[in-house]
Amino acid sequence: MSDTNKEVVDLVWGRPGGGGVPASLFRRWSQGFVYSEAERSALEQFEGGPCAVIAPVQVFALFFLNQMRGLTYVLCILTEEEQRTVLCSTLSEILESACLNKTQAFHLATLPRAKTTDSSDITDSHPEPESSQTTDSPSKKISNPALAAEELGFERFHSIIQKRTLRTDAELREVVLSLYDTWKNKFGVLLFLYSVILTKGIENIKNEIEDTSEPLIDPVYGHGSQSLINLLVMGHAVSNVWDGDRECSGMKLHGIHQQASVGFLTLMESLRYCKVGAFLKSPKFPIWILGSETHLSVFFTKEMALVAPESPSEQARRVFQTFDPEDNGFIPDTLLEDVMKALDLVSEPDYVNLMKSKLDPEGLGIILLSQFLQEFFPDQDSVIPDSFPVYHYNGLKQSNHNEKVSYVEGTALVMGFEDPMVRTDDTPVKRCLQTKWPYIELLWTTERSPSLN
Repeated sequence: MSDTNKEVVDLVWGRPGGGGVPASLFRRWSQGFVYSEAERSALEQFEGGPCAVIAPVQVFALFFLNQMRGLTYVLCILTEEEQRTVLCSTLSEILESACLNKTQAFHLATLPRAKTTDSSDITDSHPEPESSQTTDSPSKKISNPALAAEELGFERFHSIIQKRTLRTDAELREVVLSLYDTWKNKFGVLLFLYSVILTKGIENIKNEIEDTSEPLIDPVYGHGSQSLINLLVMGHAVSNVWDGDRECSGMKLHGIHQQASVGFLTLMESLRYCKVGAFLKSPKFPIWILGSETHLSVFFTKEMALVAPESPSEQARRVFQTFDPEDNGFIPDTLLEDVMKALDLVSEPDYVNLMKSKLDPEGLGIILLSQFLQEFFPDQDSVIPDSFPVYHYNGLKQSNHNEKVSYVEGTALVMGFEDPMVRTDDTPVKRCLQTKWPYIELLWTTERSPSLN
């Protein structure tokens, strides 16, 4: 194994003990990007783990399809050639976002090529470089080439990975397209992940990760880390989901620094384990990765009002919450002047003191978010319609009706208050979405609600 390959392995898998990476864990991650037969624009996930790569690719595929042809086209049947174009364009976009600057090269992780009996080069979709068998040989066929990985073990696979360097965006897109069979066959997900890491640069990723001793893939459960998700969604492998950087005990903790193209919401926020910032909660396009304790799925809609530019009150809420990192719903009154300055409100000392008295008449020394918004940004109507169609995607077969991966359609109602007359069931998907829309209700067209896991 080359030094570069070993560095990638250490970053992704950590440094496991004498037993190495469990074969079962490596097998779960050894799959390609495979489209569902039931939903031609939806990717399938065969076992737990690789959703940390598949879900980000799925959201950007939806984003790409919508940009090209509109959301209604997403729900239509794609031809095989269209599937190829969508997947390869999506992979190229993610690689370009990971590239730090235009002068930097792209690096693709590939497997060696084998020779067919007529001596023509082919991409070895079942990599055994020493073999002279062709991929057309019946003995080489397997029932599910995207999942099976018995031919190559962990060490052997990583010892034969090669790095291919490309200099321009155009060259990258051309080569990624030519490697379509590689991406869809069994090691495609891992080869793409390694390509992103090599393009971003191992040291650059280490500088962004909060704890470099934690691998990108959990060595016990096989789940992808938040750093891995952020790397694919934002191009930065930061470990946190809040806006901007924060200081904690003299350490700078890195967060998200710009609005994302696609969003991220997590059930962990409803359990108060974390707080997702506005840059991920309010992306440019209405597609969100939804995180549970163990899995990633996708929620999307064509209702662009959900991602309209921030209203003044939404901006005020976001700025106020940057001064309230614990999400208490209030700040010390000593910070009121800073909040008002950040929002370009009148912040003369006499006026600030007047506002302190008005917003904290009992002299408790705190300013409540609700009272602050009511004072400075009252009666702002929402532009979100009363109801609109929504869709949910879960790549795991066993989490779908009849074990067929397909989008579940529903209707969302987003209200400004809780209405007991319009209360639907309490599901993990709904609790996850309530971290952005506290009074959202969901009516699905299927008998059972879609699964977050």
